[in-house]
Amino acid sequence: MGLFAALLSGLLFGVGLMVSGMANPAKVLGFLDIAGRWDPSLALVMVGAIAIGSIAFLFAKRRKKSLLGLPMQIPASTNVTLRLVLGSAVFSVGWGLAGFCPGPALVALGAGFPKAWGFVAAMLGGMAVFELLERAKLSRQQA
Repeated sequence: MGLFAALLSGLLFGVGLMVSGMANPAKVLGFLDIAGRWDPSLALVMVGAIAIGSIAFLFAKRRKKSLLGLPMQIPASTNVTLRLVLGSAVFSVGWGLAGFCPGPALVALGAGFPKAWGFVAAMLGGMAVFELLERAKLSRQQA
């Protein structure tokens, strides 16, 4: 049941990204171009997502188990670290250059946007490099 719920949630999320325009890099870059022909429509999408997400988290924090009976896994840390800030900056630069972030890039890949292939390949490469660096760091700490 958990796998089916994840599949259904992912499909709903993907449809939402397509309908809102978040999977279209031209629309995203238009939103980010505040000095040019700025398109503020994605701000409404983001405000709506933050509002719905905030309400969902308020309810989720009070629960020990999800509606499917699985344990709730909500991050407990609220610390803002240099690593978090640098990761956010790298994410923002990638979003600004390509017009994609990971979720919409996968949706765009499935929808046949050619530009998504390069972004997803670079994203997977970056994830692999990160994983290798994390493993090397862990080995050094255990030695």
